[in-house]
Amino acid sequence: EVNAMTLATATPCGLPSARIVLLKGYDKDGFVFFTNYESHKAEDMLVNPHVALVFFWAALERQVRIEGRVEKISAADSDAYFVSRPRGSRIGAWASPQSRVIESREVVEKNVAALEKQFGEGDIPRPQHWGGYIVKPALIEFWQGRSSRLHDRICYMANEEGRWMIERLAP
Repeated sequence: EVNAMTLATATPCGLPSARIVLLKGYDKDGFVFFTNYESHKAEDMLVNPHVALVFFWAALERQVRIEGRVEKISAADSDAYFVSRPRGSRIGAWASPQSRVIESREVVEKNVAALEKQFGEGDIPRPQHWGGYIVKPALIEFWQGRSSRLHDRICYMANEEGRWMIERLAP
């Protein structure tokens, strides 16, 4: 998955926590992904909005590392993306109490069956507990693997005025 990225957060007591999420959009303002607003990662980001993203493509020996602040995107933007998702993924957003302990997989399967019956062939609205976030970067580092571990590392850092400063880092 070329758009798979590691999202690193910190728990309320400061412990690091990381997981893979999918990049669903980017522009001059930042990098967008979607999730359950009641998940562990969402709880972490509510307490500490400083996060890191890492993309790694082993076959290319390339990595991009991003540090910045995360915030929710608009409900309208979350709605627009939600309706573009496959029907099963929309049902899944309703069916899964993400990050919560459940008795068995049957809990989610029963939820899916009940929701499929409830929604039938009709529209599936976006649940209020699901939506998007944007990571607004303060630092972006590009890493290119090279022989003898003499890698290239180029770091862009936003200054106080929002202008990007560029530095080369030692491998």
